Amino acid sequence: QHPCRRHAPKRSRRERMLRKIQICLCFCFVSGILYEISLLSSCVFSYLPMAQHYLTPEQVLNLGKSIIFLETTERLEPPPLVSCSVESAARIYQDRPIILFLRGLTNETALDMNTSYAAFSLLSSMKNVFIFPLQMETVFQETPLLQWYNQVVPEQEKNWVHVSSDASRLALIWKYGGIYMDTDVISIRPIPQESFLAAQKSRFSSNGIFGFPARHKFVWDCMENFVLKYNGNIWGNQGPFLMTRMLKTLCNLTDFQGTEDHSCQNISFLNPQRFYPIPYPAWSRYYQVWDKSPSFNHSYALHLWNFMNRNRKVVVAGSNTLAEKLYKTYCPSTYEDLIRNAKHRDLPGPEDVE
Repeated sequence: QHPCRRHAPKRSRRERMLRKIQICLCFCFVSGILYEISLLSSCVFSYLPMAQHYLTPEQVLNLGKSIIFLETTERLEPPPLVSCSVESAARIYQDRPIILFLRGLTNETALDMNTSYAAFSLLSSMKNVFIFPLQMETVFQETPLLQWYNQVVPEQEKNWVHVSSDASRLALIWKYGGIYMDTDVISIRPIPQESFLAAQKSRFSSNGIFGFPARHKFVWDCMENFVLKYNGNIWGNQGPFLMTRMLKTLCNLTDFQGTEDHSCQNISFLNPQRFYPIPYPAWSRYYQVWDKSPSFNHSYALHLWNFMNRNRKVVVAGSNTLAEKLYKTYCPSTYEDLIRNAKHRDLPGPEDVE
């Protein structure tokens, strides 16, 4: 036999082996690329607890379907109700980014887990929670609100904290889509609708919670009307009154019957039971003891009316109030932190020890 023919089977085996090695290397390379891509995917929240510290606001927001909270005061330590709102959302929407924007945070990075602020440590330890600075000029770029922002003088505005929040939430939802929630909203189950407004009562819309896809015309029209009808001296004129008058241009608002929702131009107008089963005149009932706690079976979240409260009433461990029960159920980490702080305050100081 010819020598070449005798060695042909060996070369064939060698070629097959090299081919297998090449396939393995290609597989490893592709897996590496997919792993890097997964860092920007919501599915990574379950496995990479530190991934959020390496992402910018735009990268997270561009994922879509974010749950957005805003703090437009200068404070940096979220009080328990803010912490509970963010934590409850993070638990209910585990596959979605939960973003807390803080006006008082001026650097470009989220505070790390070693910060002295207990609430930051608690929230930043949650895999899908992101804490970013709120930079309004950047937020208002490419929206009708930029011209208004450049002309307004915050120091002369009577309701600047509220007005700036009203504007920021519109711009963020229009640009990126998702759900906006006030920082006194406790989530108890997922909201199924994508485009929705929340009725505070019949024929009147809240702006404390709403959701739309990115670049939705209704949100753009709201921003235009915000500027056109701007009056910073009237509380709510750029908030719930804005949402209500814009919704009225699309449909004839009628009273709700039972627990039904309304629909208008592909926008769901959700029954007051969804978020406001306890109306604002009765807001203090959240801080009372109930003989039998309500089930809230028809609710997606609960608005605790902190504006009405003025921070006077708080959750006290062991008080057995409705609010305490909500903390225990929907934001247990915040509740545990509340208990630890209460025990720490009750410990005797050096001056009390003889």
